[in-house]
Amino acid sequence: MLYLNDDIAAFCLEEALRCLPAWRREQVLGHRRELDRRLSAAAYLLLCRGLKAEYGMAEPPEFAYAEGGKPYLKGRPDIHFSLSHCPAAVICAIATEPIGADIERIRHYNAELSRRVLSPAELEQVEASAMPEVEFTRLWTMKESLLKLTGEGIRRDLKTVLCGCQACFSTTVNTARGYVFTVCTER
Repeated sequence: MLYLNDDIAAFCLEEALRCLPAWRREQVLGHRRELDRRLSAAAYLLLCRGLKAEYGMAEPPEFAYAEGGKPYLKGRPDIHFSLSHCPAAVICAIATEPIGADIERIRHYNAELSRRVLSPAELEQVEASAMPEVEFTRLWTMKESLLKLTGEGIRRDLKTVLCGCQACFSTTVNTARGYVFTVCTER
């Protein structure tokens, strides 16, 4: 299941902090910027909401971290999740199989960045698009969601991430709200 909050302006950080366990509150308050605090708290609360709705879990979940830094739920290897946020929105994907999700704000097209992170075929696809900023963001969220699925993070040549990839991607473009998100699964 996918949970989304794209009304971050209405999100009340003070109220959220009262709902967070101490360890997560400390993580949230460790962010220097107010927006980052709001996004971090909102992502965790989406996870809590999803776990309660799908699994009846009323207690706040605790995280453990795999070798590459990918978080997982302590004591619940049967539940997989992925959190992501951008200034416009927060998403949480929950599944019974490994999953990766990424959300990004649509920004002005940057040709130099595109040349650094896209394969030649991807670059051609973006430059041929009527909306290169959206197409770039779509490809970027696909790459990052796949890397979150595998737990690799951004540690390899981004130009080759999607080459020969057998994963399944589901992408949503919301130009009215200014974001794109992709959810990636193994099949």
